[in-house]
Amino acid sequence: MRGFKCFEWIQKWRVRIALGFVLGVFGCTYVSGDDGDGDGPLRLTVLNVGQGLAVLLEYGGRYALYDTGPDSVGVTDSLLARGVDTLEWVLLSHYHRDHCGGFMEMLPRVHVGRLFVGSDTAVGFVRDSVFGLVRRFGIPVDTLVRGDNLALEGPRFEVLWPPEYWRVGENGASVVLRVEFGEGSALLTGDLDSARERSLLELSPTLAADLLQVPHHGSAGSSTMRFLSQLAPDFAVVGVGAHNRYGHPARSVVQKLNYVLGDSTKLYRTDLHGSVDFEIHQDLGVLKP
Repeated sequence: MRGFKCFEWIQKWRVRIALGFVLGVFGCTYVSGDDGDGDGPLRLTVLNVGQGLAVLLEYGGRYALYDTGPDSVGVTDSLLARGVDTLEWVLLSHYHRDHCGGFMEMLPRVHVGRLFVGSDTAVGFVRDSVFGLVRRFGIPVDTLVRGDNLALEGPRFEVLWPPEYWRVGENGASVVLRVEFGEGSALLTGDLDSARERSLLELSPTLAADLLQVPHHGSAGSSTMRFLSQLAPDFAVVGVGAHNRYGHPARSVVQKLNYVLGDSTKLYRTDLHGSVDFEIHQDLGVLKP
């Protein structure tokens, strides 16, 4: 048991060192400019991948991806069309195919420097396929838990969920990532459900975000009024497929979002608007170009 605990300690610090290294790639030396951005703003794009989620992050000419969408819509083609053939890292929030299926068709056309996963305990073909690919291509893999973060003179990526003690699979295990750059912030939530929204707020009672990736494609089982009111976002975006069989986003969720946003034009949907681009500026916060 003592040896196992020692191994756990080593693994935990290995993750933090690796995370620091990868996020360090996104850091920069601060150079004064019109809006305080040294290498320009952090660009965040919710890609149109149909009924799924893929969020592209770009800063200083380097790229990372939060979720990869399903494997049937060509997320790779979307990346290559934008001139992206190298990703510093990919983070898979959980092992549902609409969030990680694209990873299986991404290699070898896109180089991935490192893969981050959460503590999703789900087992099955999708998870096995992901890990089979990373072994084949020699991609380092690290598991993230709440508390993994690094603050630099540049973007900060902070893991808020799941806690280290959390052992459950699927939606509730989605890795929640808070992206912060100067005065602007975004919250990437994967398929977080309402029960875990409550748990997250208990752990982070002052949590706020300027931009919200709406949990679980706008499912009625997520996006409680308490959660949305606490975050008080200026913008919200739903990664969702047109005429999907789930009825996403739910009408009740759209109504809550419009109320919290105070302006229905600040709610974006990939089924209606295609890929949605945002810029996070160090001094100006989140802007919609």
